[in-house]
Amino acid sequence: MINDFIEEFTYLGIFIVLFLGGLGVPIPEELPVLAAGALSHEGYMRSWVALPVCILGVLVGDSVLYWVGHHWGERILDWSIVRRVLTEQREHVLLAAYRRHAAKTVFTARHVMGLRAAAFLTAGIARVPFWKFILADATAASIGVPFGFSLAYFFTDQLGAILQDVHRVERWLALLALVALATWVAVLAWRKSRAVAQDVDDGVL
Repeated sequence: MINDFIEEFTYLGIFIVLFLGGLGVPIPEELPVLAAGALSHEGYMRSWVALPVCILGVLVGDSVLYWVGHHWGERILDWSIVRRVLTEQREHVLLAAYRRHAAKTVFTARHVMGLRAAAFLTAGIARVPFWKFILADATAASIGVPFGFSLAYFFTDQLGAILQDVHRVERWLALLALVALATWVAVLAWRKSRAVAQDVDDGVL
């Protein structure tokens, strides 16, 4: 159905689908990007227009999420629809990550399916400067989106296999992100335990 919509409305269709996906609608971002690349290869679209439209659709959706979090702040955490994508556990982890490495967190979240919407809402809540948010997000999008677009453009006949490979890579990226997060939490806990032990030795506690 999504492919039919994109074929019918071409550039506008791609923008709308990517915009909705950026807002948290369960639409894999790779699908419209790959569709745009394949349609460009077949001559239904112009690649030099389709690719910027893909990037723009991604960034606009992400920016709307950021400004929703920035404008309403923690009040949006009372919305049930928000809590579906931003659980309390995710909220605490993301807020801690933004306090330490805001740009790196945005860049990483852009490449992790299922985390983007929660991460970009939290960026607004955490009051990450918009220039820093959009710079990191645009940098990540300018890598990931052209990559997927080019794959579909040059290998349209193998698009089904490419989709499987993309999802496989995303699962590995998600696993690596979880491992990195677990390592980071373990290091923080170890440092805190050392600090408490030092305080005990010094007679502070």
